[in-house]
Amino acid sequence: MQQHTAELVPLSGYQKLVIFILAITQFTVVLDFMVMSPMGDILMKSMGLTTSQFGVAVSSYAFSAGLSGLLAAGYADRFDRKKIFLFFYTGFIAGTFLCGMASSYPMLIAARIITGLFGGVIGSISMAIITDIFVLQQRGRVMGFVQMGFGASQVLGIPIGLFLANSWGWHSAFLWIAGMAVIILALVAWKLKPINKHLALQHDHSAFRHLWNTFSKRQYRIGFGTTALLSIGGFMMMPFGSAFAINNQGVTEHQLPLLFMISGISSLLIMPFIGKLSDKKDKFSIFATATVGMMLIVVVYTNLGVIPFWLVVLINILMMAGILGRMTPSTALITAVPEMQDRGAFMSINASLQQLSGGIAAAVAGMIVVQKTKTSPLEHYNVVGYVVAAISVLAIWMMFRLSNMIKQRNPKPQ
Repeated sequence: MQQHTAELVPLSGYQKLVIFILAITQFTVVLDFMVMSPMGDILMKSMGLTTSQFGVAVSSYAFSAGLSGLLAAGYADRFDRKKIFLFFYTGFIAGTFLCGMASSYPMLIAARIITGLFGGVIGSISMAIITDIFVLQQRGRVMGFVQMGFGASQVLGIPIGLFLANSWGWHSAFLWIAGMAVIILALVAWKLKPINKHLALQHDHSAFRHLWNTFSKRQYRIGFGTTALLSIGGFMMMPFGSAFAINNQGVTEHQLPLLFMISGISSLLIMPFIGKLSDKKDKFSIFATATVGMMLIVVVYTNLGVIPFWLVVLINILMMAGILGRMTPSTALITAVPEMQDRGAFMSINASLQQLSGGIAAAVAGMIVVQKTKTSPLEHYNVVGYVVAAISVLAIWMMFRLSNMIKQRNPKPQ
């Protein structure tokens, strides 16, 4: 594969501030979703949930997020992006607070649905903001830093959330996230400038027509299909990661926060490096290499039994490197697909497909994985690993098509 090298386009002071704002909002949204997995063992035992019920609890957020993204897609380019960002982030805070107040399984499901309806749109709005403010040659670094919210949620968020859950019950973790988000909401309202240049480019008179016109473009559908495959592969293993570590690999409940913290620290170190590399080298080459490495590690990981804790940590770091190595360049490439007047709608549809695909993946994983008792090992988790590897092969092919399409439209290094 041909390699490209390019000069880095510098970032302005305001651009750096926007990166920080988007990174910390990403931290809370990702943490709200991600904390369900490490608390999976606690939730299943405290509420008496089966693996399929827990899969529904995880996927309910994803399905509602996917639905709201589709509903919001037609309107995403018709408002100032700052205003629509503030609206959905406020709703996300309300939903997270309700999660902290849930006292039964049906109430938890309802609260997760509400959280997903608002939280699922925030990522797509963030991507539209990034695409409006940063040129393509900056976006690898931007994605690397913004997605550090993913790593930070593991370094700080998940260990603190697990500590709160172990000390004061799982409800306290959601209340803590909601409290942080209120402070961040005030910062967004104060510092983020209006983002409305796209409003002058709107030609569709109805939200539905704008949605349909966006979805009907062939090059956009290639991007949507690529996102769906990436999401299915990414979501399948996640819901049962902590339960597998505890019940199959011998990790204790006290070691689990340390495992997530070490993995998170490694991701914080890896992300900026991959982001900078994605702006200097061919993004598809980085994606393909990382995906192949991730496939190998996933197959090995899902077939492991009880092993020393240090080996669990090492394999999780390698797996995290593979996941992040494909996440950053793939996200940067997908942001290059839409035109300015379609960015909000494209990102909303894209986020919807991401969430819906993830919801299907989590629900399917819940049907594949079996746990006979609350403390017995998970069965058939290795089948999930094989499915993820097979889907990843298809994702490489789809990303190859997407990369070539972008190169033909924009001859600059991708």
